[in-house]
Amino acid sequence: MHRSKEQAGKGKRVGYVRVSSAEQNTERQLEGVEIDKVYTDKASGKDTNRPKLTEVIDYLRDGDTLIVHSMDRLARNTEDLLRLVREITDKGATVEFIKEKLTFNGQADDPMSHLMLSMLGAFAQFERALIRERQREGIAIAKAKGVYTGRKPALTAEQAAQLKARVAAGEAKAHVARAFGISRETLYQYLRS
Repeated sequence: MHRSKEQAGKGKRVGYVRVSSAEQNTERQLEGVEIDKVYTDKASGKDTNRPKLTEVIDYLRDGDTLIVHSMDRLARNTEDLLRLVREITDKGATVEFIKEKLTFNGQADDPMSHLMLSMLGAFAQFERALIRERQREGIAIAKAKGVYTGRKPALTAEQAAQLKARVAAGEAKAHVARAFGISRETLYQYLRS
């Protein structure tokens, strides 16, 4: 999107989008927001070891604004959230969270902003923990009833045998994984079984 002349002299407006899987829609996160450049990660937010997150932080300069849909798109726990916001604002950049309608910059040490960031980050982390706990409880109940079968195998027994035969014949593992449409880690799991 293009920016107005008023916005042009204020640094870049850089978007960061994160989705957990390739099937999720990235469009809605920054829909209608004027941005010069967007970085998109298709990875879990369980940690901050994400390639595009590293790139966007390296890219940001003094006067730039990083725009993120919501805090949980940037980090899943309060410690990571605070560290990332501090790292970005220490560069002279601003962080803007659309959903929470909050903006953070390093120009003023605002105790209220720090408190809000900490509290909202802690609530998001707590909510995520509750979701995981309910998921575990649901699985335990389903197992007790005998209705939980777990995740369906990626390959049939015949395909697994073919996979093992191709690897044993010397075919490159990465090539075999691509041929079966599975990750290399899944391929290694089949080889170990």
